[in-house]
Amino acid sequence: MQVMKTRKEVEDWRRGVSGKVGFVPTMGALHEGHLSLVRRARRESDVVVVSIFVNPTQFDDPRDFETYPRTLDRDLELLSQEGVDCVFVPDVKEMYPDGFEDEDAHYSFGRLERILEGAHRKGHFRGVAQVVAKLLRLIRPDLLYLGEKDYQQYLIIRRLIQDYLKMPVEVVLCPTVREPDGLACSSRNMRLSEEERRWAPYIYRSLLAIKDGYEKGLDLRSSVKVAREMLEEVPVIKKIDYLVVADAETLEEINDWSEAEHAYALVAVRMDNARLIDNLKIF
Repeated sequence: MQVMKTRKEVEDWRRGVSGKVGFVPTMGALHEGHLSLVRRARRESDVVVVSIFVNPTQFDDPRDFETYPRTLDRDLELLSQEGVDCVFVPDVKEMYPDGFEDEDAHYSFGRLERILEGAHRKGHFRGVAQVVAKLLRLIRPDLLYLGEKDYQQYLIIRRLIQDYLKMPVEVVLCPTVREPDGLACSSRNMRLSEEERRWAPYIYRSLLAIKDGYEKGLDLRSSVKVAREMLEEVPVIKKIDYLVVADAETLEEINDWSEAEHAYALVAVRMDNARLIDNLKIF
């Protein structure tokens, strides 16, 4: 496995690569969710590239950036075991040699970047788009593997490629990987206290309650109300940022099941030690 730290190393390496290239962008602190993306890329690609970069421009809270888990040695060992061909591990100066306000800082995605995560993390998706654009131009993959847990991010990146980059990259959305108790795998789970970890599965259970309401023929508002009440009874949850059912393409909130062809339930909650998100396709 080749580990590269500079863009020039990647450019030189990429010129000698043939076959289908699969790319998995990460911020490290790898878990089974990340590894499931790597394994799928390994099955479907001739060459697998993973990036590890904690991107400062997508953090609206400096404390969150500073405390984000960093486990590089362990990450590299895991990726080596999975048969990854190349890992790109740049530092901030390598990715942003001209500062953060560079040519990739001005993408716009309309309401999609201002609702849900965008409403609670100002500038987050422009930061995501900024770094993903740099990585895609550098690595030039055929396949890009993204996790369903960050569904809004998937929609943003898909639009970035279609509207701005115009690159022939197939975006592959992969299912959320969960712990045995239902908690979605996340690097931020490392920051949970013992008590927070014990209660965290209720986040997923609230989404299952919405799906159960839909399958039993309950109206949407009643289904969401049951789920919200469930979360409000969880002692470690300090705030529910949102709990909504939204159109799968636009992520605009719907108030009746009939308002969308396909819909997701999406949730974000705050605890003392972490903010966690999750989602579930309802239909």
